[in-house]
Amino acid sequence: MTQLAQHASQPDQMQPDPTQPGEPVRSFERSTAAQARLHRLVPGGAHTYARGADQYPEGMAPVLARGAGAHVWDVDGNEYVEYGMGLRSVTLGHGFRPVVDAVTAAIADGVSFSRPSRWELEAAEAFCAQVPGADMVKFAKNGSDVTTAAVRLARAATGRDLVAVCADHPFFSTDDWFIGTTPMDAGIPRAISDLTVRFPYGDLAAVEALLAAHEGRVAAVVLEAATAHASPPPGYLEGLRALCDRTGTVLVFDEIITGMRWSAGGAQTVYGVVPDLSTWGKALGNGFAVSALAGRRELMELGGLATDARRVFLLSTTHGAETAGLAAWLAVHREYAASDVPGAMATQGERLRAGVQQAVDAAGLTGWVTVSGHPACLVFGTRDHAGAPSQAYRTLFLAELLRRGVLAQSFVISAAHTDADVDRTVEAVAGALPVYAAALDAGGTEGFLVGRPVAPALRERAAPRRVRQTPDDGQALGGTS
Repeated sequence: MTQLAQHASQPDQMQPDPTQPGEPVRSFERSTAAQARLHRLVPGGAHTYARGADQYPEGMAPVLARGAGAHVWDVDGNEYVEYGMGLRSVTLGHGFRPVVDAVTAAIADGVSFSRPSRWELEAAEAFCAQVPGADMVKFAKNGSDVTTAAVRLARAATGRDLVAVCADHPFFSTDDWFIGTTPMDAGIPRAISDLTVRFPYGDLAAVEALLAAHEGRVAAVVLEAATAHASPPPGYLEGLRALCDRTGTVLVFDEIITGMRWSAGGAQTVYGVVPDLSTWGKALGNGFAVSALAGRRELMELGGLATDARRVFLLSTTHGAETAGLAAWLAVHREYAASDVPGAMATQGERLRAGVQQAVDAAGLTGWVTVSGHPACLVFGTRDHAGAPSQAYRTLFLAELLRRGVLAQSFVISAAHTDADVDRTVEAVAGALPVYAAALDAGGTEGFLVGRPVAPALRERAAPRRVRQTPDDGQALGGTS
């Protein structure tokens, strides 16, 4: 992939710490100060819970200044190979020139108008040609909005009130109909959360039983066709399609992650099952804000003008059609047409998986540190001395990777990750494992871990990572709850 290879940056050279051979000196002083200021100004200290400082070791939460390719730099000047890539939104690399150039050219002629622009037409034509289940499409700015629009559309089309969502899939929307099913349900009336029912992934009989238990009331079945952890069992998606057809239920695939990572046409292309509606976001714009609701014409047109039915307020956003996001999507579309971007991610992901597994096996930690999932969406797992999943050991692993120049909440890769990036990551993992092993031998992370462990992003209370704030100097201090 010539463009991607040209774009990938070379890592900075850092001076080793003489007290710990091979490890660079890394200060997080400026990041820590910036994070304290963020906590005073932004609830949670970040605009996405998954980006919060509570997801990182205390005193080691980098505040980033720039990125290039698969590398990022923080405000202290530390450089890292990054994984996760903008919460899976960046597949071509940070600052990918064809996307940046396309956006720059588009916004030079205006960003937002009082009538549709040519960008809306070109983007819609390209999207509907790429996605099997897209007779029509409507663009927006984030995945939550388009998924909620799909739910509203399904309810309007069926006249039903309940929505069935997959309980094994962690996130669908910031809106009440979904957040009411999570531990962070404060402020959401029970009457709303009771309208969402749940089913386990991969169990067709369970969905059938759920629809029977709520006969004639479920408007939509909403799920990811596949995840990093699970592929659909044989016949599962086909069975859902048939079941929804039989019961008059709208089948919705959340392609926010799978779209553009599994395939340009999403999981529906990979598995050959076309939903009634699908929702897209993240990688559509290589980090630029653009999302999409797509689906069958007879459903989508309920939000349009070619209908005598009651109109659905589908999506009507001032910034949904601004030219930057649509130009970014078109540039990504062109790159995917010219190069096998999902294939490149899969190749590098498999290379990373194999390297990490080899390092783990060599350290005698097989089963304690794991790497699993779709090659374009790898995750790692951490277990304690008793073999149980552990946030404390996860925090220790994160800290040791950060010290070695790898920023990795996961091992979600991009097509900009070079062989050198993967090799450097495997080397960092190998360097982190002896510390992990020593903590296992000691029976815990005490003495190895500075501060409190990370905590789940969606939890009922700020504890165990509550932040104390001092009103006099505007500083935010980590403290016990």
